[in-house]
Amino acid sequence: MNKPLDEARSQELAQHVKSKTRAAFDNAYRGALATKTAMYVQGFLVIPGRRQPLEHAWLELDDCLIDPSLLYLNHRSQDLYYFPAQRLSVKQLKAAVEEAKEDYPEDPPLPIYGTTPYAYYGDVMLGGEEYQAAYQAAEGKCRELKQQETAENN
Repeated sequence: MNKPLDEARSQELAQHVKSKTRAAFDNAYRGALATKTAMYVQGFLVIPGRRQPLEHAWLELDDCLIDPSLLYLNHRSQDLYYFPAQRLSVKQLKAAVEEAKEDYPEDPPLPIYGTTPYAYYGDVMLGGEEYQAAYQAAEGKCRELKQQETAENN
């Protein structure tokens, strides 16, 4: 079952953490730290009109999703499709970011891909099997939306 995206809470959190455009992972990270009970989620977002899924991050609560980057997506929430690949508690997220900063100080600590082996999906190297499953589901949704768009235009 997909949880609904809460637009009001997404906008409220975006303002609180001063979200930035093209910074979905950082926005979700800061949002998770501010929310404390949320799960930080990485995966893929399908937006109508895009040919491929967008790698993205958001938050999950018991009753809804919150996307602190929603302001920058320029689409209605009911037109967005989220495909989770990895969920981290705030404690796990903090530990993973600290480890990434220690191990790879030259690179940004986000996104977090978990354990190897990694694989290529499209033009991007991502996490393991859970990423592959999420990417394939998101790709399928992209094809479905494209077919609907084509049928509506004919």
